[in-house]
Amino acid sequence: MRIGIDLGGSKIEIIALSAAGEVQTRRRLATPAGDYAGTVEAVVGLVRAVEDELGEQCPVGLGIPGTLSPVNGLVKNANSTCLIGQPFDRDLERALGRPVRIENDANCFALSEATDGSASGLDVVFGVILGTGVGGGLAIGGRPVRGRNAIAGEWGHNPLPWPQDDERPGPGCYCGKTGCIETFLSGPAMAADLAVAAGERRTPEEIAAAAAQGEAAAVAALNRYVDRLARALASVINVVDPDAIVLGGGLSQIAPLYAEVPPRLPRYVFSDAVTTPILPPRHGDSSGVRGAAWLWPDPGGGA
Repeated sequence: MRIGIDLGGSKIEIIALSAAGEVQTRRRLATPAGDYAGTVEAVVGLVRAVEDELGEQCPVGLGIPGTLSPVNGLVKNANSTCLIGQPFDRDLERALGRPVRIENDANCFALSEATDGSASGLDVVFGVILGTGVGGGLAIGGRPVRGRNAIAGEWGHNPLPWPQDDERPGPGCYCGKTGCIETFLSGPAMAADLAVAAGERRTPEEIAAAAAQGEAAAVAALNRYVDRLARALASVINVVDPDAIVLGGGLSQIAPLYAEVPPRLPRYVFSDAVTTPILPPRHGDSSGVRGAAWLWPDPGGGA
């Protein structure tokens, strides 16, 4: 048995996963907003409650919206800003009295889908997060790849490849740059694109539904999004050449992406043919928390 925790900005989810990948129990509670000490306490309380229910102590894996700096071991790049600069793993280990494995939530997503998800059995898997932001994670050989600077997979803060004239210099990004992939492919970016082009404010789900009904402005907006996604993923394929790409986040539910993006990839990928599958997530919103549990591949807590 192993425990996985997904720490989000609004909720904390915990599951206990068997060696066969079966969920034994699941709990959720609201994340203490802006409260680091309260967040540590909440995570520890969830672990103890689940272990009391199971009657055994389990290895604990945790996915966070950020990563641990290899320089000082403190949290960096976290959307939950109260975590930034904190020794989160050490504080949890001290409270629980045993090792805890912490990984970026996008890496957990990729690991989940590579372990027993849509890309099960494949060696190199790139997991994409398309939601309020754009992130990514990489799993190779059934293990998450963190990288020397702990930023592997952060494709959302590369510039949009092969920009057209009307895409330059691109929208400003919170990272301080302009034209980042995130500023074109996030959910808010898709909505903003339609608003600028047609003066309409709709959610991505509404845009996709309107495009399915043949509404011209929505069709054009979805077409722009598909082409930008194809360009952005082509740059990943040119560098990593994964065995599969799995889409996650809210926009992964837009069905046309799986049919319309692959035919556009050959325009941009440096190859005579492109067979990289673009897959929906098997475990949906649960992939992150499942991947956190799989950070301990050995149910006894080994490597």
